[in-house]
Amino acid sequence: MKRRLKMRVKPLTLGVIAIAGAVALGAGSQAWITFSLDGNTGEQSTGHDLNAALSPIAIAIVAAALALSIAGPVFRRVLGVLVAGLGGGVAALAAIVIADPEAALTARVTELTGLAGHAGFAAVSSESLTVWSWVTLAAGVIAALAGLFVAVASGRWGTAGRKYESSSAKDPARSHDRISDWDSLSDGDDPTDDDGRGDSDGDDASPGTARA
Repeated sequence: MKRRLKMRVKPLTLGVIAIAGAVALGAGSQAWITFSLDGNTGEQSTGHDLNAALSPIAIAIVAAALALSIAGPVFRRVLGVLVAGLGGGVAALAAIVIADPEAALTARVTELTGLAGHAGFAAVSSESLTVWSWVTLAAGVIAALAGLFVAVASGRWGTAGRKYESSSAKDPARSHDRISDWDSLSDGDDPTDDDGRGDSDGDDASPGTARA
């Protein structure tokens, strides 16, 4: 039971990281803030509008999950730290918007009205956060925690490449025999007749020894 659980830790962790990155990417395309301007209602701003860095960071998290599936022990730890940092970045971007949605709207309001600074703030009559900003925050935190787990615990995971090692790589003696066989063929000898020649030589030697 413990062995099965240990074998499942790696795919489960990588799945969590990939899903967290995908959720952050998808949630970023949704409206994070709905607001009203003087004379206009129903305006909205998506996570990607508010944070241009959100999309590439989320994509990087998904890519890191794929890289972790084939990475070696040392590189896994490096990627784990990277994922932790990327997840923290996603969470920070969402937290900034949640903490001060009005300030986060500055660029969007300027784009719509041409007003900046206090004049832009004055043009916003109301604003409200949607659930998607919180979803992104949660996805970032989960990715960060999963990345830390990878950095700490991934050294005990198996390496995918070990499954595909050839039998000759596992048995140096066998590999050496094959090289010797090829050398024999290059010299015009048949390596499969070694035993036969050895037996015949032994048979010839026996009578000679006996006669001596």
